[in-house]
Amino acid sequence: MRKSGILLHITSLPTPHGIGTLGKDAYRFVDFLRAAGQSCWQILPLGPTGYGDSPYQTDSSFAGNPYLIDLDLLAEEGLLTGEEIAAASMGDDPHAVDFAALYAARWPLLRQAFRRGWSRDREAAEAFYRENESWLRPYALFFAAKRRFGMRPWTEWEEGLRSFPAGSDLLRWEDELREDRELCIFLQYHFYRQWDALRAYVRDSGIEIIGDVPIYVPMDSADVWSERELFELDDQCRPTEVAGVPPDYFNEDGQLWGNPLYDWKEMERRGFDWWIRRLKAAGRLYDVVRIDHFRGLESFWAVPYGDRTARQGRWRPGPGKAFISAVRTALPELKLIAEDLGYLTPEVRELREFSGFPGMKILQFAFDPSGDSEYLPHRIGPNSVCYCGTHDNTPLGQWLAETDEKTLAFAREYLGLNEEEGYRYGLLRAGMGCASDLFVSQMQDWLDLGTAGRMNEPGILGCGNWCWRMDAGAAGEELAKKIARMTKLYGRGGPASK
Repeated sequence: MRKSGILLHITSLPTPHGIGTLGKDAYRFVDFLRAAGQSCWQILPLGPTGYGDSPYQTDSSFAGNPYLIDLDLLAEEGLLTGEEIAAASMGDDPHAVDFAALYAARWPLLRQAFRRGWSRDREAAEAFYRENESWLRPYALFFAAKRRFGMRPWTEWEEGLRSFPAGSDLLRWEDELREDRELCIFLQYHFYRQWDALRAYVRDSGIEIIGDVPIYVPMDSADVWSERELFELDDQCRPTEVAGVPPDYFNEDGQLWGNPLYDWKEMERRGFDWWIRRLKAAGRLYDVVRIDHFRGLESFWAVPYGDRTARQGRWRPGPGKAFISAVRTALPELKLIAEDLGYLTPEVRELREFSGFPGMKILQFAFDPSGDSEYLPHRIGPNSVCYCGTHDNTPLGQWLAETDEKTLAFAREYLGLNEEEGYRYGLLRAGMGCASDLFVSQMQDWLDLGTAGRMNEPGILGCGNWCWRMDAGAAGEELAKKIARMTKLYGRGGPASK
């Protein structure tokens, strides 16, 4: 079945409290998607953000981001007051998330809600804890220890906590850090309550959620701290090599991500159990899971620890078909998308074909004047997901303004772009009309945004990354009708376009 969807991360929703959340504005956006005839809502990872505020650098592969907990819903439950929420300064710009202001203002509110609600919710929260103990027990202790040691990385903690403790030591630390552990459990309980309610509404609206699993995890995470034997660390708990991507046309230094690398031999010896647990947890959150940086499963770029650029890295073999086979055997019902972008070799293409997962096609990469691009619409096959651009690309407004004239001339000729319809609209039409089973557009492209609407510029820390927010009222009735007409015209059949 041909489908289409829209990419908009939850943090980009227009709430009055500094950041998009799981509250009423999320439900309104679902209503917009339904009216627009869309079948899918694609979002970015939902985990707690850390260094650089990136949703791809979270301190747990399993936890939810407390920033996404809706404060008004907490107020409806009597855990906060409207006056307390209104008095908190969480950023003055409705178009951008101010993460520093959120950190200063939102955490005291969440702790206040915990103090009021723990005794009331304790029984239900502890039942949630028991259901999720395999990840929540280490994460709650990690969360609490971070606060005990001034938010410093776990490698700088007291010696007895530089590894996940066992036996009586574990019980001692859990008792000593009880209040912050319980705060963590309380927040995860409420995050999942709010998420489950929203997801049920999305499902009842006939829409699927596409979520994202980053291929790597940060060094300063509960994942590495509690299961370090699955990562390539030396006896001082330092990575021997770190993740990145090699130099290319866009970046002569490559990208130095800095994440620790997996010990894939140990992972395979354990039947890839950690990854299977991780993907199963993603399946609990989403209907479809996109595996970020899929090519790293075939081979990955390893950079010596301490290097300041990715130039001196080397290619090393990934887990390949053994990983794919283990995942398909353990999670046969899980729908997956392979983010097969970047430096693609015949071996990467073969692994993607072996997996059977749909790959990704990016129209912004299609219009090389040579006419050789595999992303040209006539070369795209059904088992794929087409995008004009992803969260890592410029919105179409910016792409059209910055693209060189030869590329733009080829796109004009190939697609028949014209001023009357508008080039941006013509590119969206090309995505809707291509053979891909699924077309996903950025919300920014329907809103005709340029540079100000960019979500992320890869390889650049800060500089407004991850901050963009949509105007209140931007997802309106007329825009929904316009999208629904095009969706129906090209047979992508969402709930409101049948």
